[in-house]
Amino acid sequence: MNKVYLNGRFVPAEQACVPITDRGLLFGDSVYEVIPAYGGQPFRLEQHLARLRRSLAAIRMEDPLDDTRWRAIIGELCTNAEADDLSIYIQITRGTYRTRVHRIPSTIESTVIAFASPITARDPRIAEQGIIAITLADIRWARCDIKATTLLPNVLAQAEALESGVDDAIFLRDGQALEGTASNLFIVLDGLLITPPNSEHLLPGITRDLVLELAHDTGIAYAEAAITENELRRAEEIWLTSSTREIAPVVQLDDQAVGDGRPGPCWHHMDSLFQTAKEHIRLAARPTSR
Repeated sequence: MNKVYLNGRFVPAEQACVPITDRGLLFGDSVYEVIPAYGGQPFRLEQHLARLRRSLAAIRMEDPLDDTRWRAIIGELCTNAEADDLSIYIQITRGTYRTRVHRIPSTIESTVIAFASPITARDPRIAEQGIIAITLADIRWARCDIKATTLLPNVLAQAEALESGVDDAIFLRDGQALEGTASNLFIVLDGLLITPPNSEHLLPGITRDLVLELAHDTGIAYAEAAITENELRRAEEIWLTSSTREIAPVVQLDDQAVGDGRPGPCWHHMDSLFQTAKEHIRLAARPTSR
């Protein structure tokens, strides 16, 4: 990380500090967004900014910057980075105030943070062997559609997964499978690709939407429908999708093999489509020769 955008200017990362009374620090009173960039080209920037603004509206805030300013900030972060593939992190807090009170102040001066980090290349093991997951009761709050920084339940769920010797966990609530600790959920059941519909119980994923678009464009049968715990356990394939993880095939769930215990044919097909879409972004970012 070279420089950080903080409240209107770029500063060296070691100098990027916020006051101890910032409400994002004290209350988690903030939202965030993570935008991958391939070849220096932001991936689905318009959709990510739209989700950022939905999250802000849900916590009674407005975006302090317009599209033009966001594009300039993200463009500079991409230009100054030392890697081609990046993860752009954005966080907006409700700002800093003199006293610590729960009540939302009448005047709002947001704290805006943005920085870029290299995206680690996907571990070949994921494509070759898949990942292993467990199921956990969903102890999160009732507005998981807001991309808020209050992620302690997600952090604890990931910790429990790692302590159990697996890669991730899938949340169960009221008999339904919802999503991973930081990812959306897909299953293949009886040849049909299924993902839970958007609701207050899960985050609307940008990668999730792309998978559905690719399925539509290539004639893959799919549905947005609730997934029961029983259906999850009967699934021929299980995937977890996110901007940084892309599409990860789950090959074992709660000590039981998923399908034949290897990444399935539907995953291989979709992953190929996704990688092609990424390569198109990289090619579009390269300067043309004359």
